[in-house]
Amino acid sequence: MILDDAEMHKISVILGPRQVGKTTLLQDMRKGYEHVLALNCDNLSEAQLLEDKSSADLKMLLDSYDMIQIDEAQKVKDIGLQLKKLGDLNLEARILVTGSSSLDLAQGIFDSAVGRVWNYTMYPFSLSELADDTGMVEQNLQLPRRLVYGLYPEVVNNPRKEREVLMQIYNQYLYRDVLAYRGLKKPDALQKLVRVLALQVGSEVSYNELANLLGIDKVTIENYIELLEKCFIIFRLSSYSRNLRNEIKKGKKIYFYDNGIRNAAIGAFSDLDSRNDVGALWENLMVSERVKRNAYNRAHSTLYFWRTHQQQEVDLVEEYDGQLHAFEFKWSSKAKAGVPSLFHNTYPEATFQVVNPDSFWPFVR
Repeated sequence: MILDDAEMHKISVILGPRQVGKTTLLQDMRKGYEHVLALNCDNLSEAQLLEDKSSADLKMLLDSYDMIQIDEAQKVKDIGLQLKKLGDLNLEARILVTGSSSLDLAQGIFDSAVGRVWNYTMYPFSLSELADDTGMVEQNLQLPRRLVYGLYPEVVNNPRKEREVLMQIYNQYLYRDVLAYRGLKKPDALQKLVRVLALQVGSEVSYNELANLLGIDKVTIENYIELLEKCFIIFRLSSYSRNLRNEIKKGKKIYFYDNGIRNAAIGAFSDLDSRNDVGALWENLMVSERVKRNAYNRAHSTLYFWRTHQQQEVDLVEEYDGQLHAFEFKWSSKAKAGVPSLFHNTYPEATFQVVNPDSFWPFVR
């Protein structure tokens, strides 16, 4: 799909966290191409090849290649402007760009190179991908491990060293782009914030409470959460409301893109039978899997949660083509759940589904 889009003389931009396989994907895409320029912009000398270059300089540098790959492009100064110049050149080469952060990269591209790029997001493995490889039965057996250790490729591929690999990713790679970002003054506060958010997965988050708890101002909390989201560590859901008086209108829930990263943040790798957060782990896994499923299927839906001041709630509300779909997540297949009466009366057209270990595959595939 990406190469097909690249044939349309668009620049294909693949964003996603570090260590999810973007570089491996680029290597696979080189097959069949004779003249490939592959730049890894984590190396300063390679990043500088693209910096402060005129259109004429870029054409001279790149015109002889049939594929151009720019890996970790967020390290290139003014990358959006440089990609705009590349797009204007209408080179015959297929141009593939990756970034582990959307901090400067996405903003620069979409401000400067609008209309010239196709945007993709690459995540840790999805349950659907693994089921395609090994079958659903095997993945059902592995589900407890996925809840604890997550789905980063290297973690999945090293089942006897999951904790060690995961902590290496968490400590060495995860924060690299966040901590290198200009203007970040309190890295310790940032990591404390991640731990607090990890403990509040599935719960409504108050920025004021976070600020008081961590001893930093609300604006800093908001900025740090935005940074963490743009580096694909967490994502936010807003509350769904049509302005009924008793609906929560400005609430936020925060989830992690990967369960393993969430557990690494708090150092919690015990088995499920000794944990008291299994419900939160299940909810985080299912919501993040729905995000992957929608992205990979180009399903342009919007995800919310729903809650009233009287504590009636729906875990996930998805709006797609004007239709509402409500979901409740239960780790126990015996647990009963029904649509809240107020939600049903207010949105009678909405569908409702309980997602548990016996019924989750249609939800994530």
